[in-house]
Amino acid sequence: MTEKELLAVACEQFLGKNVQDIKNVVLQTLEGHLRSILGTLTVEQIYQDRDQFAKLVREVAAPDVGRMGIEILSFTIKDVYDKVDYLSSLGKTQTAVVQRDADIGVAEAERDAGIREAECKKEMLDVKFMADTKIADSKRAFELQKSAFSEEVNIKTAEAQLAYELQGAREQQKIRQEEIEIEVVQRKKQIAVEAQEILRTDKELIATVHRPAEAEAHRIQQIAEGEKVKQVLLAQAEAEKIRKIGEAEAAVIEAMGKAEAERMKLKAEAYQKYGDAAKMALVLEALPQIAAKVAAPLTKVDEIVVLSGDNSKVTSEVNRLLAELPASVHALTGVDLSKIPLIKNATGAQV
Repeated sequence: MTEKELLAVACEQFLGKNVQDIKNVVLQTLEGHLRSILGTLTVEQIYQDRDQFAKLVREVAAPDVGRMGIEILSFTIKDVYDKVDYLSSLGKTQTAVVQRDADIGVAEAERDAGIREAECKKEMLDVKFMADTKIADSKRAFELQKSAFSEEVNIKTAEAQLAYELQGAREQQKIRQEEIEIEVVQRKKQIAVEAQEILRTDKELIATVHRPAEAEAHRIQQIAEGEKVKQVLLAQAEAEKIRKIGEAEAAVIEAMGKAEAERMKLKAEAYQKYGDAAKMALVLEALPQIAAKVAAPLTKVDEIVVLSGDNSKVTSEVNRLLAELPASVHALTGVDLSKIPLIKNATGAQV
């Protein structure tokens, strides 16, 4: 120390000693205090908090060395070690713990990331599945609606075409009828002109023939021929009229036949489209008519008497006839009535 009083104390303590002796005194003093402080601390505290350890040494040792005229300006722990590698083992343990915690943290983070990724993929697949399902439902509804519209348009088009052809046939028949009437009128006018010509010729003969008898005979002959020609022309006109009417009626019948054939063609296509269900419906519609034809002779019978003493035999006969009915229908129409599903009517009975 540079103060006079403390410098005098230092001179008293170290006068006659060299620098190395002074260092040894100071070192021994600090080592003593260092050991006393080490006894109050754990190894972990010393190793982990060196600054606090050095501060404690300065605070405890400063008064003692100060009484010797020595001032501690700085005291720093450069290193802490032991001969059995205890401190290095503490570092390894801490390092292993940190590495373990880091590995656990990485594994947990990867696990959480994998779980979250799987959840996101699942949500994505769920959304995609719902979207695909809605698209498929919309497409199916569209196709069904489109088919229904197409079927309705085809039916209306066919009906319009049939109506158009029938109306065209009717108009054509009217036109042919008018043409025939016009031709008949023309024939009648032609016959009238020819009759006038016959009269003119007859008058000319009367005027030019000198012999009245010959003229009269010639006139009668001309009248007869004219009447003959008239009858022939009338017959031809009537025949032509009948032929024209027949042609018109044939055209109408042909048009109606084409329309009926087209209707049957569309009906056949519909039956072919709906397959066995349409055939089944057709047969079922015809069954009442078949039954009516079969039972027609029975309408003339006033009473039927069954001679049998056993009521069960009558019942068995009726059951036998009913059992043979599907086989008969199958033989006639090719439809198996036993395969028709039973349905319930409004009263709950199976039919």
